Amino acid sequence: MKYTIKTPAAFAALREPGNLMLAAKAATIAVAVIILYLQDLAIVFNDALNNEATSYILVVPILLIYLIYRKRKMLRATMPTKPENQPKNTRHIPTLAGILLCITAIILYWYGSYTFTPLEYHILTLPVFTAGLTLILFNPQTLRQALFPIAFLAFLTPPPSEILYGLGSTLSVISSEASTAIVNLFGIPATLTGEYGAPTIIVARPDNTIMSFAVDIACSGIYSLIGFLIFAAFIAFIVRDKLWKKIATFIIGFPLIYFLNILRITIIVGIGYQFGEQLALDMFHLLGGWILIFVGTLILLTISEKIFKTRIFNRKQGTCLSCTSQLPSPTGTFCHACGRLTKYPKANPTKMDIAKIVAVALATILLLSIQAPVFALTQGPAQILIQTPTGEQGNTQIFPNITGYTLQFLYRDTEFEQTAKQDLSLIYFYAPQEEDKEPVWAALEIAETTSSLHRWETCLVTWPTTHGYQPGVTQLELTDTVILENPPIIARSFGFQYHSDNQTQLVLYWYETSIFTINNATQQKHVKLSLITYPESPEAIPNIKTQLLPIAKTIAAYWQPIKTWTFISMTLSRQGLQIVTATAALLIALIAFYILELKKQTTANANAYRKLSSQNQQLINAIQKTRRTTLPTINRINETYRTSTGDTIATAELEQRITELEKTGIITSQIANDQDEPAHTWKPKTTFSLRKP
Repeated sequence: MKYTIKTPAAFAALREPGNLMLAAKAATIAVAVIILYLQDLAIVFNDALNNEATSYILVVPILLIYLIYRKRKMLRATMPTKPENQPKNTRHIPTLAGILLCITAIILYWYGSYTFTPLEYHILTLPVFTAGLTLILFNPQTLRQALFPIAFLAFLTPPPSEILYGLGSTLSVISSEASTAIVNLFGIPATLTGEYGAPTIIVARPDNTIMSFAVDIACSGIYSLIGFLIFAAFIAFIVRDKLWKKIATFIIGFPLIYFLNILRITIIVGIGYQFGEQLALDMFHLLGGWILIFVGTLILLTISEKIFKTRIFNRKQGTCLSCTSQLPSPTGTFCHACGRLTKYPKANPTKMDIAKIVAVALATILLLSIQAPVFALTQGPAQILIQTPTGEQGNTQIFPNITGYTLQFLYRDTEFEQTAKQDLSLIYFYAPQEEDKEPVWAALEIAETTSSLHRWETCLVTWPTTHGYQPGVTQLELTDTVILENPPIIARSFGFQYHSDNQTQLVLYWYETSIFTINNATQQKHVKLSLITYPESPEAIPNIKTQLLPIAKTIAAYWQPIKTWTFISMTLSRQGLQIVTATAALLIALIAFYILELKKQTTANANAYRKLSSQNQQLINAIQKTRRTTLPTINRINETYRTSTGDTIATAELEQRITELEKTGIITSQIANDQDEPAHTWKPKTTFSLRKP
């Protein structure tokens, strides 16, 4: 007895050379992006696991995968499009534009590494780099279909602290005022105060005890709002309906999630009033941000479906009977009535495809070989903590000995470690041996994530200012300075004066990533190093800063940089803005040239149109008129032609005439998006007003 093993159709199709080439191109893009941005993505997702403000980033990859899956048919239908179908003088423009986009992203990436905020620069270049690779390996049609999933990568960028605190403080004030008014309507005696910085709801309970509920950043709903922004954009995109319904769905989500947050605060205050503060705190954690996002998403889906009558997952109702008719297109690839593809365009691999894949792979390897860490990677100079007769304390060998100063360990700030979620927070002191030198305090903060290493200006100025009350300091200086050339380490100089006693303080701080030996195990940690001084007056800041810079440079060099930058990387990063400006100018010039060529082509098509027979002109008119109301498929064009002229024409003859017109370049076939289903349609390659002769 013989057994026959049948290969599934999907695997059989995958073995076709053309499909293998498409898969290889898509894999090249994915691998290149992951390899070049791996260290950045690792930091982002590590922070997301440990920071409520960025926890929404964890769902971005899941939604992104679904977006690509949702677009899979359109992507597969547009991927095989070749530039040979374009005029000779414009067919290579998409590839050149893709190269310029990639160069712009890479240079901006390197430039960002030479700034105080490298991670933000790096992640912002991710969509640009991905779009460039898509243009290089595929075509503009594929990029157009993948544009939203690619743009969705921008959600991986952590929100700037200024926006986070600014919007959060505004929301906390509005939320607290609304919740106080609501509980008062239900007879709960509550008042609102800002005595403790954040708006605080004071409630007198029936047992005469006082309960206070501070509506700070965590309670304001800002984290839920940022996370919900992603889901609202996601839902609006996947809605299978008109554009205005998508926009309405997106907009209506924001007041919805904010109302839910006000309701959450109101419920918690009511529970605290009836059952005590402990149960209220338990409910606060139970009704956290993710619960709000989940409930808000369900309500938004319901509103979209019930009120706007949109379709989320269901395809358009009704079945095209012509798809199974006995009269298919001569090519056998699409339906005459609805235009639905019955067979994807054949992907013919070429030597150019292989050359592009090899070029991208080699470029990725080259870039990886000269890529630098997000933050300067150093080897911790000594064991951090040591055992002494008086107990465990910080090792003074963690910092270098500096001429004219005596180094000593002061204390470990365990309370701050718990508050900021840090592993260690150690304070050292450089005591001057000469009177003309300023005493310098050195703070070493070590944490698993960068989000635990807060910026000085954010804590002292941004947070209180955006939180609704006056900060306790006045900012005097905020500048960035290079303290180590290779690898580049950028320090931030922050000078300020306290309002309470007019004391002036100057801080010079920077970030690194270091390898430490902790408990006999090698661990990589994020580090913030701060040098702190107290000038006699604001006017003394420039002089004190001059004294701090040599100390900072000595410490940065003492921490043994593991990997230095190549000459090329240093040059490109330093001249990054100039190079990016040049590539952007070239890209704009390329687009302008493309538009100019399209206008020339349009004029040529208009002249060619006038030379056509009246029947062909009427046919082109029918295609244009059909496009105004629906997708111009064969049957719909035929119906428009019959209505306009009163003549009937056989379907096969009509398709043949359209094919002949397409060869002249006056009209072109295209893959249209019909609710994420590819449809074969036509359009005139002209913008003039078509009129009946």
